[in-house]
Amino acid sequence: MEKSSQVTLQPSPVLPRNPQELADALAAAATRNRTIALAGASSKHLMAGPVEPADVSLSTAAMTRVLQYEPRDLTISVEAGMRYADLDRLVAQNRQMIPLDPPFSETATVGGILASNTSGPRRRLYGTARDLVIGMKFATLEGKLVQSGGTVVKNVAGLDMGKIMIGSFGTLAAIAVVNFKLIPRPAAEASFLLPFDGLDQAIAARNRILKGQTPPIAIDLLNPLSSAQLGYKGHLLALRLAGNTVAIERCRRELAARDALVLEGKEEARFWKQVQEYTPHFLEKFSQGAVVRASCTLAQLKEVMSSFETAAIARAGSGICYAYFTRADAAVRWLTSATGRDWKAIIEFAPDDQRDRLDLWPAPGAELEMMKKIKQMFDPNGLLNRGRLFRHI
Repeated sequence: MEKSSQVTLQPSPVLPRNPQELADALAAAATRNRTIALAGASSKHLMAGPVEPADVSLSTAAMTRVLQYEPRDLTISVEAGMRYADLDRLVAQNRQMIPLDPPFSETATVGGILASNTSGPRRRLYGTARDLVIGMKFATLEGKLVQSGGTVVKNVAGLDMGKIMIGSFGTLAAIAVVNFKLIPRPAAEASFLLPFDGLDQAIAARNRILKGQTPPIAIDLLNPLSSAQLGYKGHLLALRLAGNTVAIERCRRELAARDALVLEGKEEARFWKQVQEYTPHFLEKFSQGAVVRASCTLAQLKEVMSSFETAAIARAGSGICYAYFTRADAAVRWLTSATGRDWKAIIEFAPDDQRDRLDLWPAPGAELEMMKKIKQMFDPNGLLNRGRLFRHI
């Protein structure tokens, strides 16, 4: 497959070993007005827009230290290059978690997850990175290290500055250190699969479950094409519940009466890992494929899911839908047909050799002008990760 120049022409990355080295490297490049490509492990290099060829390439992949971990306070501070999988295994030793469930979880770095604002099935209950990050330190093009928030859950001073970095795709500054609040692992968990012949039935069941006594930590809806990929049939409503043992046993009895399939142990873990990593597996299989993300209200979810003629998975309790097109031109056609509807839709992943000419974000809305103003504040000369924010910034 033809490779994009945005990938092949980048110089070998400089690997700062700590936040100060990162800040110094940014300042050295900016002082000479040199363009900069910034990344972590580049696990999501097919996501959003391609970085235009740059003079300098920086990676935080060597910044992997745990700076502070207080299990009793439910806080941890780590450098941005630490892999999510390593972080998850570390806090699991104390029955704690950071339930972001990002795709590419084995290779994705903490900084990359925040820069792309990726999350997974458990966002239904625990939220996204903006809900779990209590502070961060980032390096600016002036060579400064700016502290936002802290390592105490109640300390929210200055947190908004850090929130600006989340989802910015490295176009403003370089995330150096991230402070998370940790969540205790629940006493009991259980997962259930409810198959349906029609979408109407699945949506009706979703509505009943969301009004129930035990809110699910995850509720995903797979259409027949995506559920078939995982070995199931029909529209599949996947639930993950957590709480005390009594509550979980009550739910188990109630759902057993609806002929739900119970997932336990390794089978449960395997299913949710397949859902979490559906996007990476799809992109690996289809080199010319594209992934569309559409955001809608819960009431609109049926309309959005019924518009897809390809494999699709929805965070059915959050209104986030992902559709998987084996060719990028099919994703473009769907996006064109969705223009003017009351949804927010983008091409989230696309082939390397097509991203530089695709309209990945056709209707950004009024927020784009604010993003450009913030970009001007942090990077007035437009040096950092040019084009990375869906080719608009």
